[in-house]
Amino acid sequence: MTDRATHRLRNGTRTWHEALETAEFATAMLSGTLPLDRYVGQLAAYRVVLEPLETELARATSPFVASVWSPDLAKVPLLECDLRHFATLGATPEPCPAAMEFADEIRNSGATELLGFLYVLEGSTLGARFLLRYVTEAYRLTDGRGTSYYGSGDRARWAALTERLDRALGEPAVQDRVLAAAERAYRHVALISAELSVGLGSPAPEPV
Repeated sequence: MTDRATHRLRNGTRTWHEALETAEFATAMLSGTLPLDRYVGQLAAYRVVLEPLETELARATSPFVASVWSPDLAKVPLLECDLRHFATLGATPEPCPAAMEFADEIRNSGATELLGFLYVLEGSTLGARFLLRYVTEAYRLTDGRGTSYYGSGDRARWAALTERLDRALGEPAVQDRVLAAAERAYRHVALISAELSVGLGSPAPEPV
């Protein structure tokens, strides 16, 4: 019997997930010592990544993508809202080369691989939801200003997405491609975290 796609994705990327949780960026955020410019830098980096991903997913004609992607998964408007807020405070992040590299790969990937990227980036919003209170307290954010993206994690939406993935990705060969793409997505996210960790301590480790 073939394993469920999301079971394979979860187990196959577990080491990457655990490595990111111990990255200096994450530990600084949990301790309340992450500089505001690094938080805003992450939002800007994710906007660079998610803009092409959401564009490619929305126009893909692949039946795999069509049965999984839903407009309610779009995060670019939330990131733009947050970035506008911080722009009024004079926070203008520097370009993130690792994010631009990830965006380039997205634009040059096949439709099926997009689902591996989506799995990782949508899943990260659940972790962001957990971190929301740390962000709110550290930067004294009120009324949801500057936290639209971090507050967007939704377990019901995630459950619906994983159910659609399991239905769409029943073939082992297709699962292989999506898992490989998810692993590449985690590597890109680790590189983004490493860039944002410069000067904070140790960069995000890569699993061996």
